[in-house]
Amino acid sequence: MDLPIDHFRLLGVAPSADAQGVLRTLQSRLDRLPHGGFSPETLQARAELLRASADLLSDADRRAAYEAELTGLADTDGTLQPALEIATTRQVGGLLLLMEGGQPLEAFELASRSLQPPQSPTLGSGREADLTLLAGLACLAAAGELEEQRRFEAAARSLQQGLQLLQRLGRQPELRETMHAQLEHLTPYRVLDLLSRDLVAGVERQEGLELLEQLVQRRGGLEGEGDAQFPSQDFQPFFHQIRAFLTVQEQVDLFSRWAATGSDAADFLATIALTASGFAQRKPERIAEARHRLQRSGREGVEPLLANLHLLLGEADTARACFDRGASQELKDWAAGKSTDPLGQLCAYCSDWLVRDVLPGYRDLEAEPDLVAYFSDRDVVAYVEREDQRRGRSYLSAPVAAESAESSAFPPFDDLGLETLAPPAPLDLAGGAAGGFAPFPAADAVTDPDDDGELDDEVPLRWPVPPRPWLLGGGAALVLVLAAAWGLRQRQSPPPSAPAPAPPVTAPAPSAPAPAPRATKELSITPLTASRPDAAQVRRLLENWLAVKGGVLAGEPMPQGLDRIAREGPMALLARERRGDIARGQTQQLDAQIIDLRLSENGPRRIVAVVQLRYSDRRLDATGTVIETTAPMELRNGYVFGRDGDSWRLAATQSLN
Repeated sequence: MDLPIDHFRLLGVAPSADAQGVLRTLQSRLDRLPHGGFSPETLQARAELLRASADLLSDADRRAAYEAELTGLADTDGTLQPALEIATTRQVGGLLLLMEGGQPLEAFELASRSLQPPQSPTLGSGREADLTLLAGLACLAAAGELEEQRRFEAAARSLQQGLQLLQRLGRQPELRETMHAQLEHLTPYRVLDLLSRDLVAGVERQEGLELLEQLVQRRGGLEGEGDAQFPSQDFQPFFHQIRAFLTVQEQVDLFSRWAATGSDAADFLATIALTASGFAQRKPERIAEARHRLQRSGREGVEPLLANLHLLLGEADTARACFDRGASQELKDWAAGKSTDPLGQLCAYCSDWLVRDVLPGYRDLEAEPDLVAYFSDRDVVAYVEREDQRRGRSYLSAPVAAESAESSAFPPFDDLGLETLAPPAPLDLAGGAAGGFAPFPAADAVTDPDDDGELDDEVPLRWPVPPRPWLLGGGAALVLVLAAAWGLRQRQSPPPSAPAPAPPVTAPAPSAPAPAPRATKELSITPLTASRPDAAQVRRLLENWLAVKGGVLAGEPMPQGLDRIAREGPMALLARERRGDIARGQTQQLDAQIIDLRLSENGPRRIVAVVQLRYSDRRLDATGTVIETTAPMELRNGYVFGRDGDSWRLAATQSLN
């Protein structure tokens, strides 16, 4: 047989080693015996092959001729590879040396082939026993190398083949047990490997989903502790990471099945996934299903979340009543700072909930928490009107209802606290450093929905257009919600007791003159092509993206070649935000400076950068007058970059504040 190795690698010496070095290495290899289970015949064949290689490499003339042959093979552009022809009687010894020479996968494949008919050895012979032992050891070594290369599925395939071979032969029970344990250890990595593949790889992704279900079942559910090899402190960050690779429908299906087995955490996650799907795809029926799940759960402290779901279904009065019953004093104070209109306060909280806890965390979902666009959708309007007719709900006419809304106020709130809103222990779904997505904010984590902690890459909270005229024929509740959502754009609205400033009747004051028209310029694009970039190179790529983004929002045209530094998602969000500004006759001036950047993940295909930013912005109307500002603040964002071809491109942004 031909052994795919040369004399240097078989003996384990460098091509520069002299004769004395060759002989010292020979003696060391002869003294260092392999696994003790091999027969004397195999060990003798191994020693004879080592001595043959040492004899050739220590003979100057023979070595020179051999090195010339190797040089000739190298000139064939890889079409020919060096190999050693060995006698059949030395086959097992040669395969053993091949494994020792750093080629365990080749040794496993050749040993497996030798154990198949018609060349399989006599059943029960010493040669069969040696080949079986060698196949098992080579399989384990090959799987270890593939795991180090992060080729987890290939490692698992090798282990499965080795197990099948040893089980068929009925040999090496200890090796089979070791291989099985190694295969179980690889399961989480295989799940990540398979689910991170493109959505078109349907067979591989389905296998990944099945493995994920097996993993959860082995634990006894999301909250279980039945897998000693995968305790909660390891499973929780894995689960947070895996969610980002699942589509919204995959999450709905998985969590619904697990919830049917009694998992409270899965039931809540199914509620969140249904809400995300219903809002992003404009399917209120799914939000109604999510509301039903949350009501049926019987959990305490979910009234504020139920208020959000009622609001998204156009049930404004019910939403206000739920919020009134369940909101803590801290949440009430936060909401009161967002709007003087009670319905506007609900819209603010709902927007914050959507952007922080509902919409992130799905592979195929990119949606803005835009309540105006949602309630302006014809399908949403049709659903609300249909429910109004079915339930016989009646409202005041739109003008009267709008007038009463301006003078109404929430009744006093009960301070029930939001701490009971956390998912059931022991499954920690609060997100954070593990890279997960919090299902909802704690009371001390509620933030401004217009201050989303990001540079508007993912979810720019810009209300696009006022309610469309055709909508006014719908339910009055929708009109009120739309009006409240639209009013949230006025971040700096005066308190009710203070008179509103008179509108200007002359040109802008000298302190805020209209800027002179400026010529457009071509924004520079500098792709990052290094195979393993460092933090400084990633920082320059991010600065390039932020500069381009600032230029586009300031009125510059979208530059050619932007897809060389950003994927479709971030580019589409940027283009959408700019179109909204154009429709309103506005521009933005962003000031984003990177204070610090570190790489929390730096792989061959994916980089995650944790970035500290100093950020502020100004919104200008068509005359150049500043109509809205965001004071300077510090943000902490996570930026994900993926390698596509020879370039690194921005793939996603996540607020870490």
